[in-house]
Amino acid sequence: MEIVSGPISSCSKEHQKIYQEWFALADSDGDGRITGSDATKFFAMSKLSRLELKQVWAMADSKKQGFLGFKEFIIAMQLVALAQAGHELTPGLLKSTDDMQLIEPPLMEGLDELLAKTENLKINGNCEANGSTMLQPPQPVKFFPSKSTKKTNLGAVTSIIDGLKRLYIDKLKPLEAAYHFNDFVSPSLTNSDFDAKPMVMLLGQYSTGKTTFIKHLLRCNYPGAHIGPEPTTDRFVVVMSGPDERSIPGNTIAVNAEMPFSGLTTFGGAFLSKFECSQMPHPLLEHITLVDTPGVLSGEKQRTQRSYDFTGVISWFAAKCDLILLLFDPHKLDISDEFKRVISSLRGNDDKIRVVLNKADQVDTQQLMRVYGALMWSLGKVLNTPEVVRVYIGSFNDKPVDEAIVGPIGKDLFEKEQDDLLLDLMDIPKKACDRRINEFVKRARAAKIHAYIISQLKKEMPAVMGKSKAQQRLIDNLEDVFAKVQKEFHLAAGDFPNVEQFREILSSYNIDKFEKLKPKMIQAIDDMLGYDIPDLLKNFRNPYE
Repeated sequence: MEIVSGPISSCSKEHQKIYQEWFALADSDGDGRITGSDATKFFAMSKLSRLELKQVWAMADSKKQGFLGFKEFIIAMQLVALAQAGHELTPGLLKSTDDMQLIEPPLMEGLDELLAKTENLKINGNCEANGSTMLQPPQPVKFFPSKSTKKTNLGAVTSIIDGLKRLYIDKLKPLEAAYHFNDFVSPSLTNSDFDAKPMVMLLGQYSTGKTTFIKHLLRCNYPGAHIGPEPTTDRFVVVMSGPDERSIPGNTIAVNAEMPFSGLTTFGGAFLSKFECSQMPHPLLEHITLVDTPGVLSGEKQRTQRSYDFTGVISWFAAKCDLILLLFDPHKLDISDEFKRVISSLRGNDDKIRVVLNKADQVDTQQLMRVYGALMWSLGKVLNTPEVVRVYIGSFNDKPVDEAIVGPIGKDLFEKEQDDLLLDLMDIPKKACDRRINEFVKRARAAKIHAYIISQLKKEMPAVMGKSKAQQRLIDNLEDVFAKVQKEFHLAAGDFPNVEQFREILSSYNIDKFEKLKPKMIQAIDDMLGYDIPDLLKNFRNPYE
């Protein structure tokens, strides 16, 4: 499966210039985004039916961001032109069109007169144009209000992600700061965390083909890639889009505010020296970021030799990633102690996990059937879920499948499995906005439960005497505290944090200095989950629904 080029490269420079002029006219506030209200005014000039325009918006805003950037606007205009020519609007319409550069701009009734009027206004310097809202000068949008703002006004934001940023600053972050959520669970979110591209992490034991898999996707090696039968990748490598090919050291990445990796500083310099970023220009990397990881080795000795918290780093990346690929080799089906810990650290991210049985062309069909059964048996002991995990079977490298070994049926199977996996990867950008909302809601609920736990610990501390003994008693009997909170606030047991990890962090704090429960803060989170986020999604749904 080839990587499809973007709409800009599929549009002639002459048409790009026309669309740029149209885009500037349709973008009423000049922020580089066409929202639903802007689109309904501009697209009405196409004279297409409401149903057709609904399909145009859905296909152009495939990532469900709630707005159209310039690239998406070009897609929309090409779809409008094809609809006007009598084509049926289907998801694969643009891909099936032979030469998209030959698609002429659509007919927009009254647009030429509006453009001429706009040009005259520029020349004359007269900004009062019969009260036209499309020609008003752009107003600066303040996305983050001051702390004195009591109610979050989402009317000024121009995308779902910007709305989540506002809600985080106004409602969730104060709760996290008050109850030390950032020390116990996860560091505070930054703009780069919200704006980051979707990430895919590859995990597996050494020589299961993780780096080769990335090479297969990109059709080339990334800067600093090493491939071999021995453990070659000894560090975490983030493969991202960039203007040129280069490798950036971990310490530099961690302090770059434009990259979502500042939270990794908590793992210390020993980890950052084993972390780097490889940048290169590539069409696939414009949509997703790939994370290559060191091979998981077997034996207790290998774990103790690591100078950083390996499973902690994996857990951090798992929370940030949109998809986690566990790679297995037909000859390495055993799951080592460290690999068990790694898989256990993925707790709470089970929906992101996909299993890849790589190098499957090294065994014949009968052996492959036995290998698949053995793999599912091994995974069943580690993944404590009633659902069957999705397993992709194939040989993800640049070599052709050896049909002499696997036979014609095996070759056909591998090709279908490979296409399914690549389609899964290509769908990630489309689901990225939904994933951001999902992770935000999970974080809000986790922060709320954390606040209940911290306030309960504070509540059980004595007012004057015996504070030291009381603190030790609470730490030792933390399970009882969790049970009280669960019963009092009717919470699900599966939503609570790991007791041992919580106890370890709690031992370094003075419980007496914790905050009491603040009902207003809790109510703010309930309002955000019950009203603000649903309203945000409603505001940025398809404007033709």
